[in-house]
Amino acid sequence: MILRGIGVRQIRLACGLVLFAYLVSHFTNHALGNISMHALAVGVHYHTLFWRFPPVAIAFYAAATVHAGLGIWALYARRQFHWKKIEPLQLVFGLSIPALVIAHIAGVRLGQALFAHQKLYPQVLYGFWMVAPYKMWLMSAVLTIAWVHGCIGIYFWLRMKAFYKRAAPLLLAAAVLIPTLAMLGLYQGGRSIAAASASAEWRADNLSQRQLGTPAEQAFLDKIIDDFLIGYLGLIGLVLLARAVRALHERRGGMITLSYGNGRTVRVPRGLSVLEASLRNNVPHASICGGRARCSTCRIRVIGDCAALPQPSPREAFVLSRVGAGADPAIRLACQLRPERDLSFFQVFLPQISPTGARSSGSSHIGEERYLVSLFVDMRGSTRLAEHRLPFDTVFIVNRFLGAVSQAVIACGGQPNQFLGDGALALFGLTSSPQTACRQALRAAAMIAANVAELNQFLSHDLREPIRFGVGIHGGEVIIGDIGYRDHMVFTALGDPVNVAARLQDMTKNLACEAIISEQVLITAGLTGDDLPRQEVTIRGRNDPMVVRAVGQAGQLAALAHDADVVAA
Repeated sequence: MILRGIGVRQIRLACGLVLFAYLVSHFTNHALGNISMHALAVGVHYHTLFWRFPPVAIAFYAAATVHAGLGIWALYARRQFHWKKIEPLQLVFGLSIPALVIAHIAGVRLGQALFAHQKLYPQVLYGFWMVAPYKMWLMSAVLTIAWVHGCIGIYFWLRMKAFYKRAAPLLLAAAVLIPTLAMLGLYQGGRSIAAASASAEWRADNLSQRQLGTPAEQAFLDKIIDDFLIGYLGLIGLVLLARAVRALHERRGGMITLSYGNGRTVRVPRGLSVLEASLRNNVPHASICGGRARCSTCRIRVIGDCAALPQPSPREAFVLSRVGAGADPAIRLACQLRPERDLSFFQVFLPQISPTGARSSGSSHIGEERYLVSLFVDMRGSTRLAEHRLPFDTVFIVNRFLGAVSQAVIACGGQPNQFLGDGALALFGLTSSPQTACRQALRAAAMIAANVAELNQFLSHDLREPIRFGVGIHGGEVIIGDIGYRDHMVFTALGDPVNVAARLQDMTKNLACEAIISEQVLITAGLTGDDLPRQEVTIRGRNDPMVVRAVGQAGQLAALAHDADVVAA
């Protein structure tokens, strides 16, 4: 399962994180120039000691090679650049880095490897400040471009994580302070070198052939730089030419028709993903992760025969299985499906649209991945209740029931999220850890039972039989965000764990119990639940059976919640 979730983007991310770690280490070293040249020398000693340690060096150079290669591949493979302006900016910055940094690499690293040159900060800063001042500006540009490129990648990686909103101010501060201190360190180091270089003794100690090399060696390094630039720019040119040839071939190879469920049709060349086709033709299409196969909001349901569709990639199959849609061949990710023939479908999630492209008022929640515990509760027998009462009386009783449920949820730290007729969905874990969320949900189920018991006593003269209910509890990674259309947006959670909780609640009818809890919730809560019957059940829409605990009377969970409090104490 883990390998199925690894794709090109995950490999590029892993390589990028290695390179970003090197960048942070190098920038931190530069910042030591604000202290002294001696601090710079000590810092670079430990920096090189770590990054030239053979296993680390192998990982670093492999990551650099793979990341650069995947960047060039992205230039060829990406057919659509209209996701957001920041994405093509990231790609352009990434592709420009090798061309801008090769002179520094050749002068320092290759000079040391080929000719045993000993170029360190004194020699490099002397070249920047005294010999070729324009190189200082060039190096500043390289530092800025590399840093911005890395920060964009970090942003795309973390923006859907649960902790990102809290960590964003600290990350922004680090993103500004680290490069600022690094450049100030280089500036202070350069000033120190400019002052020291007036001494003939300093020049004799720091500008010898042993450190800078001979003119012939420098000419050889310059040739390597020129050859690399010619080869690299030629490779970029070949990629752009290949893109043009591919586009011409696709147009000559025929067009296909994509038919949306709302009656819209578009004609596109073969080879485009459904999401790329939507963006190219300005058809709104939900995609929280930007087409990276990290969410499932771009899902479509194919209408008609699915046999002719390309098989899902391992990454697409992994994402679909995570949301419980892996067994349905009609459900596909629009960002991954590249149809070869006409296709009819409708979007599972409607995109967020408004005349200005954003909601005009109120806060907007972009999709975010988070572990939540979903608690579904449903009132039993509301249809029979309505048969013998006036509509207003029925609404009054249902509202009192939902009020009892909501009071319990809020008191235990949860949030009532949706009211579906005589049922409700509550979410736990929006501001707490998974373990705490699981314990809160168990405590809420027990309190719901107590509140409904009080309500039954209060309404005993008006009810022929007491109000009964069913509760389903399950937890897992979900997407939370605003779902809906224009001014009719609601904040909710989407994902397989929410669907499972609803299925468990519905299953309480057949198992003649008040609550069903997935064993995964008990494990995450750090509880055993040995007193609760354990059984395997089949959940509609899932291939594998699930282990659950059936609770005859939800009030029994009060003892389990008490055990959780004792464990926490």
